[in-house]
Amino acid sequence: MRQDISDLAAFYASPLGQAARDMATRKIRETWGETRDLEMLGAGYAAPYLEALSKDAGRAVAAMPTGQGADAWPPGRRNRAVLTAEDALPFPNARFDRILMVHALEESLDPEALLREAVRVLAPAGRLIAVAAARNGPWAPFESTPFGHGRPYSRRQLARRLEDAGLAPTGWTRALYVPPIPGLAGWAEGFELVGSRLWRPASGLILMEAVKQTLALQPRPVTAKVRLRVRAEAAAGARPQPAGRGGVSPELGA
Repeated sequence: MRQDISDLAAFYASPLGQAARDMATRKIRETWGETRDLEMLGAGYAAPYLEALSKDAGRAVAAMPTGQGADAWPPGRRNRAVLTAEDALPFPNARFDRILMVHALEESLDPEALLREAVRVLAPAGRLIAVAAARNGPWAPFESTPFGHGRPYSRRQLARRLEDAGLAPTGWTRALYVPPIPGLAGWAEGFELVGSRLWRPASGLILMEAVKQTLALQPRPVTAKVRLRVRAEAAAGARPQPAGRGGVSPELGA
């Protein structure tokens, strides 16, 4: 069962929710870079993140699942939020250049169907970022925040989930090192700086980017010869390439 829209909105109106949004949004910006004139979709409850990411975008839309409920977004302007079934997004094929999924996969009753719809509406070579609670992170056990609900993910589990939907993971990163304690929200920047350098596995969130595969981009089977070539390139200092099925893509910014 999904969290209610009122609980999500209340969390992001709090200092702790704003800190979570800010820490994750920074990583998304670093990954996507310039988004001018692009078509963007936020799935789940991504509206707080879209507010900062879509200022120069051509259009941004927030799709909120029926089990959760929806708020008008952006506040005070023409509404661009829609209440929709997860497995039947009301958009044409290949519409969006970027898709951001937040509070989407963890509580979905059918994450496979949700991702299939995301792939359908994603443009060829379009890019998707899935933000999920880290399975071994400090936020997953606490139901007092939205990241403590549903199924958290390890990075391998998240990569496999995206691959099963026909997406090719290209990179991943971590965010949100501050503990889920309201009184520590003001220290989020300090926790992020220290945690990302000294305790990288202790993040609250995993963010993974993937691209929509076309026939020309389908990964080849990993053979013994390919493994030997990859090892030789790694030994020579070559830049690591995105992993094939079952692998974990390189860490963004590592």
